[in-house]
Amino acid sequence: MNTSLNWIKAMVPGLDDVTDQQFRDAMTLSGTKVECFTAYDKNLDKIVVGQIESVEKHPDADKLVICQVNVGDSTVQIVTGAPNIEVGSKGQKVPVVLDGGRVAGGHDGSALPEDGIKIKKGKLRGIESCGMMCAIEELGSSREFYPDAPENGIYILGDDAVVGSDAVEYLGLNDTVFEYEITNNRVDCYSVIGIAREAAATFNKPFNPPMPSKTGNSEDVNDYISVDIEAKELCPRYVARVVKNIKLAPSPKWMQHRLMTAGIRPINNIVDITNYVMEEYGQPMHAYDYDQIAGKKIVVRTAADGEKFVTLDGQERILNSSTLMICDGERAVGVAGVMGGENSMITDDVKTMLFEAATFDGTNIRKTTKRIGLRTDASGKFEKGLDPENAMAAMDRACQLIEELGAGEVVGGAVDIYPVKKECRRIVFEPERVNKLLGTNVSVDDMMDYFKRLEIEYDKESNELIIPTFRQDLIRTADIAEEVARFYGYDNIPTTLPHGATTMGKVSFKQTVKDVAGEIAQFCGFSQAMTYSFESPKVFDKLKIAKDSPLRKTVVISNPLGEDFSIMRTLPLNGMLTSLSTNYNRRNKNVKLYELATVYIPSDNEEELPTESVDFTLGFFGDGDFFTMKGVVEEFLERIGMRNKPEYDPQAGKPYLHPGRQANVIYDGTVIGYLGEVHPDVADNYSLGERTYIAVLDLSKITPMASFDRKYTGIAKFPAVTRDISMVMPKDMLVGTVEKVIEKRGGKLVESFKLFDIYEGEQIKAGFKSVAYSISFRANDRTLEDKDIAPIMEKILNDLSEMGIELRSN
Repeated sequence: MNTSLNWIKAMVPGLDDVTDQQFRDAMTLSGTKVECFTAYDKNLDKIVVGQIESVEKHPDADKLVICQVNVGDSTVQIVTGAPNIEVGSKGQKVPVVLDGGRVAGGHDGSALPEDGIKIKKGKLRGIESCGMMCAIEELGSSREFYPDAPENGIYILGDDAVVGSDAVEYLGLNDTVFEYEITNNRVDCYSVIGIAREAAATFNKPFNPPMPSKTGNSEDVNDYISVDIEAKELCPRYVARVVKNIKLAPSPKWMQHRLMTAGIRPINNIVDITNYVMEEYGQPMHAYDYDQIAGKKIVVRTAADGEKFVTLDGQERILNSSTLMICDGERAVGVAGVMGGENSMITDDVKTMLFEAATFDGTNIRKTTKRIGLRTDASGKFEKGLDPENAMAAMDRACQLIEELGAGEVVGGAVDIYPVKKECRRIVFEPERVNKLLGTNVSVDDMMDYFKRLEIEYDKESNELIIPTFRQDLIRTADIAEEVARFYGYDNIPTTLPHGATTMGKVSFKQTVKDVAGEIAQFCGFSQAMTYSFESPKVFDKLKIAKDSPLRKTVVISNPLGEDFSIMRTLPLNGMLTSLSTNYNRRNKNVKLYELATVYIPSDNEEELPTESVDFTLGFFGDGDFFTMKGVVEEFLERIGMRNKPEYDPQAGKPYLHPGRQANVIYDGTVIGYLGEVHPDVADNYSLGERTYIAVLDLSKITPMASFDRKYTGIAKFPAVTRDISMVMPKDMLVGTVEKVIEKRGGKLVESFKLFDIYEGEQIKAGFKSVAYSISFRANDRTLEDKDIAPIMEKILNDLSEMGIELRSN
């Protein structure tokens, strides 16, 4: 955003004594950051308006002439070779650099030293020359902003220029342009009025924005045009007025100068007015040729998919159903917020004009500009989200300028479609909280003074600040604190220590369970592995997963590195088995690995993110068997406070595990994982030549069951009593059945029990096995006697007998 300091001063009186550097520093410190500034008159000195009295041919040079120039208090002689100064001509008013003065550029636009070039009295081919008449380039500008300047020659001033006066001031070059870095949430500062308001607040000066007067003849604009907004969610407000009897002409010098400082080339009064108001109010406007509006009706709607439209630049644009369009009764006449159409452009023959000032959805405009590849100054403002309350004020200002400049006759009234009026936001005023946030002690009166400068009102009854609609960035108390800070002065905020409630950093319960899993695995000799979450769809075939298994429903990567990394894993075995295979094929022995592997289960709703859970995965080959892995699992469960013994269901049905050496791990009726020997076919698929065992525990199910609460119990004072029992039971009966009976009938007196023998052989009848347990009893308050143990043992043996288990006699 660029603004002219003179334009700012027109709204903020009292800045004449402020230097450019002071203005830059103060504005930056108050939050409106100035990137840089350019003083147009930096290298311009002693340049006045001169009037040519006579022109004579140089006696010794065909291309030079001798001019007598009236510079107000004297007449000086200047020799020049400018082709537009001819012998015999006089009366022309030109900018003249007097002896000792400076210019900023070369006549051909070439760069000069940083401090310009000094003009001295001298002789040209023997004739004295006391100064120099200037081309526009020598004054540091160009024909782009002064289109009436000759391509090669002296710039001719207007007849209204006063001889002897300051030519720099006449040309509007006694100005400084500041370039600001404005954040997108401060859309109000993308206007000269917004910057001027900030300047007035910063320097605590009066703020006098333009006050548009009532305009329009006795006619009614509704007799000329009607407006219908079909896409109401994309167009909160649409204002239209009609101007007839258009008189195209150059805009006045003051307007051209201000547009020039904003980097806009003057064209004609109508175009310049729309650009001027866009810069002044931050409200883009557009003008249509009224005679080209079919049906004298404006319709704001979205385009059809594939609809084609030719914009003002002559390019055909292909639109879709989300592109907002301005249409007449028959066709589209403009891409809303971006550019008008070639079919309704203003030409030199225009008689009546339709003026538009609207507010469009910023996000929609931004997407439209990217989609059609066209971004304009107007779209750059619209996409930030404009204040709909600003539209009518900008329209009134434009119509005022039209009447003042005699550019046309404004028809009375305005079409204003504004379905839902934007209300001012209210924020509870909490001065104590503001000071606490800032570490300051700013008084309420000072805060109120800052708010008054910013046009923020205060409702004493409700103790609320009423935020003007143009301040879309003020939402909560923290934003109010920032406003206080920037006008109180960041450099005035004292250094204070941070304050707040005492906190203690610690890991979450979930992470603690993970940490214990790693500790137990390492304690049992396992090394940590880390494998990719991306996998190949071929993994399911290697693991013998059924074609209709839900495990094959995966999250597919949109842009994978290749097929081998095209899906997210739904089970952690591939990575573990691949790592074990790598170790096996490198001749490593007794390899034990573990991983806390995240798996990704897609949701049935495609719009929802997949469910992520962590599986505690263990795998090994070498020394050990199924029961070794079972011991690690139970060690982990006990360590995290799951005191009850888990159960094991051999009917796990895992196709990738050995059918006779696998089991689901069940705790309190919930399957929390599985373990077993890898199926021989799967082991072959992974080139594993030894029996390999794996265990997978679902930590998302285990964590809610875990507890790290510990209750202290003293060392037993009384001795334990041990009883051994040897039984013959069916071969397919699980020993866990016996353990349940022991736990149930032993009650509190059973301290522990241990399976110490399993035997199958000739001395045992076919289909049966011999199992022996050692049971330890202990009481906390006495030494147990046989009369205490005998009834318990009898109950245990009776229950076992009813299950078909016999006591072994020898």
